Amino acid sequence: MTLPSPHPNSPSAHRSPVVVVGAGPAGLTIGNVLRAADVDCVVLETESRQFIETRPRAGVIEEWAVRGLQQRGLAGNLLARAQVHTECEFRFGGERYRFAYSDLTDHHHYVYPQPLLVTDLVREYADVRGGDIRFGVRDVRLHDLDSDRPSASYLCPETGQRQVIHCDFVAGCDGARGMTRDALPAQQARIARHDYGIGWLALLAEAPPSADCVVFGIHPRGFAGHMARSPEVTRYYLQCPPGDDPENWTHDRVWTELRARLGASGAPPLTEGRLIEKRVLDMHDYVVEPLVSGRLFLAGDAAHLVAPIAAKGMNLALYDAFLLGDALVAHLTKGDGAGLDGYARACLRRVWDYQEFSQWLSDIYHGPASDDPFVTGTTLARLRRLFTSPAAARSFAEQYLGAADAY
Repeated sequence: MTLPSPHPNSPSAHRSPVVVVGAGPAGLTIGNVLRAADVDCVVLETESRQFIETRPRAGVIEEWAVRGLQQRGLAGNLLARAQVHTECEFRFGGERYRFAYSDLTDHHHYVYPQPLLVTDLVREYADVRGGDIRFGVRDVRLHDLDSDRPSASYLCPETGQRQVIHCDFVAGCDGARGMTRDALPAQQARIARHDYGIGWLALLAEAPPSADCVVFGIHPRGFAGHMARSPEVTRYYLQCPPGDDPENWTHDRVWTELRARLGASGAPPLTEGRLIEKRVLDMHDYVVEPLVSGRLFLAGDAAHLVAPIAAKGMNLALYDAFLLGDALVAHLTKGDGAGLDGYARACLRRVWDYQEFSQWLSDIYHGPASDDPFVTGTTLARLRRLFTSPAAARSFAEQYLGAADAY
């Protein structure tokens, strides 16, 4: 719910054309786009700089997203350091099936952990482009969003006093647990949510990757995933009950299940290592509509969450940021409001397409563990079709890479 603005003549008042709430990939990309156009903005972040630069998150970035970063001068380190992936591998029925998606689409994936991208974006915004970013702020509030004089306020971590920033627009990029989504009028907001009834145990292992690509284990005991993060660290996933306690998964149990679910004829043994992260993710999606209310524009996980099933979340956040950043620049520097007017419609077309693919892929990943012979049979039929039908393979590759010509 939006609140009345503090007095504009308050000694703590400040003015900036745009306030960005949240310093994740979406918020920092928007900030960088604005600063590149000499548009001032303030980024508010509740955590510390060290925290956001080290918080473990996703690492798969689609090729179009990297091109978008490159066009905005934000992909230098990524292009120099990221891994390029052209294939993935499915393992089911005790066999290995390579899926060469680049051969079908002429596109590929980049693997670049989100903490590295966030570090690059913070450095470019704050240290190179001179952007204003305020870490450790508390009790962020939004005011008068339905007027032409909105503002944001927060408690300063150093003084404990409330600071006020008057602005023209607010970009809500503070993630799934942030406050900007709550600023939508209750009678106006609709959240479409889907729960899969499935948990994933997310693991980081201090061990080199055991394969040269992403591996999906489709197994009667549950899904398993293998994703390289760096030459020394590997991300693994294990299907588990939703709400499971990570402490139920000892080192030995984790590696026993990974070996069973990722095992296949001719597959190299897994390289084991110390588990440096264990957390359970309950698989669910949501989409917020509208994405816009007055002068507030939602982006990234504040606007929509897609479960990590298809590795789409960071890509959607970047798509939102490109659209919103460019639209704000056009409005503030040229008086062109078309981009802002079309922002929600353009975002939601890709969002719903990615949500549909995530749901389809979930059926593939989790079907054989459903204890339903019919579901198991139809799931395996879908999987076999990927390797026997060129049309099915091309369709999957296009969705997997986000490479459709239009959404």
